[in-house]
Amino acid sequence: MEYVYDPPLEAPRILHADHEILVVDKQAGLLSVPGKGPDKADCLIERLRGIYPEVLLVHRLDTDTSGVMVFALTPHAQRHLGLQFEKRQTKKTYQARLWGELAEKEGRVDLPLCVDWPNRPRQHVNHEQGRPAQTDWRVMRHEEGTTRLRLMPVTGRSHQLRVHMAELGHPILGDPLYAEGPARDFPRLMLHAESLRFRHPDGGKHLTFSAPVPF
Repeated sequence: MEYVYDPPLEAPRILHADHEILVVDKQAGLLSVPGKGPDKADCLIERLRGIYPEVLLVHRLDTDTSGVMVFALTPHAQRHLGLQFEKRQTKKTYQARLWGELAEKEGRVDLPLCVDWPNRPRQHVNHEQGRPAQTDWRVMRHEEGTTRLRLMPVTGRSHQLRVHMAELGHPILGDPLYAEGPARDFPRLMLHAESLRFRHPDGGKHLTFSAPVPF
């Protein structure tokens, strides 16, 4: 079935705004930045630009992932925040629901990832050409044959959490790329960026922002 981009209509949910930064709760189904072609021009940063014309990108979330994103409102803030992400000084926590029941309570997936060129945008584990990727996880509870857990990515590779969970044999529910059969048959990808911790570009104070899990 051909993919049709059909973003939600709701206005962006602003969690925080000041003279340097803008923190938003992104909806599932909305691109972070424009995709290829006029049909994918509608995206979070363009919607924010209507309110904050000076808004600048710092990082991204997958289209199907919801949750906390930080944007910069000055070039200084963009550089400052960008370096924090690059040096892994930010702390990101996600919540997800997985197919099946994970037996262990917590663990780490350490599998290198790179793009699966013939099947883009899919990523895959590649021990020769992949870049290092680590994800820590902790089970919260089991729910009717599924597992709800927290994910703490150590690195920030494309589709990292989605591929790592699928490699455990427990894909994220509703994942159109990495789940199959009934695991895929959910109204959305059950992956949400629950909280983000970073230092404010003006003064360096540690801040944590959270967004309620919608599933």
